[in-house]
Amino acid sequence: MPRLSVLAEDARVNVTYLDQAKARVPNVPLLINMVSKRVRQLNSGERPLVKPDSIYMDKLDIALKEIAEGKLTAEVVPENEVRAPAPAPSLPTISL
Repeated sequence: MPRLSVLAEDARVNVTYLDQAKARVPNVPLLINMVSKRVRQLNSGERPLVKPDSIYMDKLDIALKEIAEGKLTAEVVPENEVRAPAPAPSLPTISL
């Protein structure tokens, strides 16, 4: 049975996926932004990059599992830096 942590009255998060995601992205504010943006993408209809554990798996846990399994990366670009479009990465990237 997965370990759960209570975040709010009805919100729960799988602590195992959270710990694994924090091991990949130790910068907690960056991890929060990645998860937040990915949950919004999943809520708008994008397909998960990993197989959900069940049909009832919360989008938050799906986003954490994607990060924990290395299916999702982030690229932080300073606002004042102008960049040419990069070639298509092998993994999906969330620009923050």
